[in-house]
Amino acid sequence: MDYLITLAGDPAAWIALVTLVVMEVVLGIDNLIFISILTNKLPEEQRSRARRIGIGGALVLRLALLGTVAIIVQLTEPIFSAFGHGFSWRDLILIAGGLFLVWKATKEIHHSVDPDPGPDMFGGKVTMTAAAAIGQILLLDLVFSIDSIITAVGMTDHVPIMVIAVIVAVGVMLLAADPLGNFIHANPTVVMLALGFLLLIGTTLIADGFGAHVPKGYIYAAMAFSALVEVLNIFSRRARQRRAKPETTPPAH
Repeated sequence: MDYLITLAGDPAAWIALVTLVVMEVVLGIDNLIFISILTNKLPEEQRSRARRIGIGGALVLRLALLGTVAIIVQLTEPIFSAFGHGFSWRDLILIAGGLFLVWKATKEIHHSVDPDPGPDMFGGKVTMTAAAAIGQILLLDLVFSIDSIITAVGMTDHVPIMVIAVIVAVGVMLLAADPLGNFIHANPTVVMLALGFLLLIGTTLIADGFGAHVPKGYIYAAMAFSALVEVLNIFSRRARQRRAKPETTPPAH
């Protein structure tokens, strides 16, 4: 308790907390897009519950990882070298997560543009259960969590600050999950934009794993600009639809 009181009176700790909360919320955008696309494939009555369980499980996973922060920091140590680059466990996790995102986004794009709802191009039947959706949410969150924790360690040594930042960020995700998922479901063109975001994020993770670091500010700026253009397109389509509706005149008495 004395430790927390001392920490609360440290201005640097408050700055670190605010910075970490903002970082966790921004990084959570990637997760929310993936969660929205994944859960929208479920029956409507299962979507909200699957989102809550997935995000709640992600919170438990992140808090558990914070308990092993000393081990996670060591994941940045190179374990072998190839192509002139020393690969660490963190690099391998980022590459695996990036490949998963690229594969998943490519698969969903194929399903969206293929007029024949036949078998999956990757084999098997196109199905999605709540358990499978939650499992994939937790799998991807593991990748993002390890990367964000390593980044957070470089900003502060205080684990309580990291815990508070994670809880606040996950709380924001819980509040935004249903509205975002419903918005994506109601606007089919946004689905393709979101899948493009997942491709971009997956490619960035792979590049980062190979040592080609791309500043996340550039990535999120590009995503924000694309989202703004799509919002303008939505407003334009709605305006055209309103103009195209025939005006109804009241019957004469």
